[in-house]
Order: sequence, then structure tokens, then C-alpha cells
Amino acid sequence: MTARLNPFATAPSLMKEWHRSAHALTSGFDPSLAELVKIRASQINGCANCINIHTYIARDSGESEQRISLIAAWRDAPCYSERERAALGWTEAMTRLSEAHTHSRAYEKLKAHFTEEEQVALTLTIVVINGWNRIAVGFGGWADPAAIKAQAAAA
Repeated sequence: MTARLNPFATAPSLMKEWHRSAHALTSGFDPSLAELVKIRASQINGCANCINIHTYIARDSGESEQRISLIAAWRDAPCYSERERAALGWTEAMTRLSEAHTHSRAYEKLKAHFTEEEQVALTLTIVVINGWNRIAVGFGGWADPAAIKAQAAAA
């Protein structure tokens, strides 16, 4: 993939603020489940960069290869809890808003497994990953997850 534009170089203060906001908005949600949600939304959006980054992070955080590999078929895979299924269903409904009106059904399952505060935190996590997907896909972005990890450790 060839980058069309580097938003971090082109608009560094905007991207720094987006990065800061994105981190703040997603820090209040279960990190393990957040990675599964980010992977699934990125699959739907066709964002190779974010799939690469979030499968790396999930693996590095102890997520099993089986669960990472099966996330696209989560409805048929027995390795996800009902809570995870509710989150993944909500992720799909929020990511595919224009395709179908499945959010009412997905919300019923969501509220059975998540507090209202968790619902907001999950929804913000979905909003943020969809934003990152659009930045990466739109501008042809690619980042090496190991380099991102090393950069974060140095900071």
C-alpha cells in the first residue's frame, strides 16, 4: 500500500489531539474485549493497518490465536462469551449503520450484559476505531505495530 498523505506530518497538532482524545475515550473499557472489538470493526471496514495493529496488540496481551482467527465468524464460534457476543453484535451494528437497522436488536443484547456506563465506553471505543479506520484507509496509512510499541515504551 502506498500512502496518499501522512496526516501526522501534514496536520501534526490535529493528529496529536485526535490521538490524545482517542486514547482518553477508549481508556475506560475492558482492554481485552476492546481489542476484539477493534479487530472486528477493522475487518468490516477493510482496514489492513488496524487489523494488523490490533491483532498484534491482542496477541501480545495474551489473546489466543484461535479467538483472533475466528473473530470474523464469532456468531458460529463457541470460544466467545455471551458478553463478548453482545459487544461484537453492537460493534457490527454501529459500524454498519447505513446497511441495516440492526441496532435495536443488538442493543437489547448489549444492555443485558453491560452497565449503562460500559455501554457508553464500548460505543466510544467503536467510534474511535471507526475513525482510525477511516484515517488509515482514506490516506493509505500503514504502521508497524512493533515500532509503535517501541515508540510508546520510549515516551
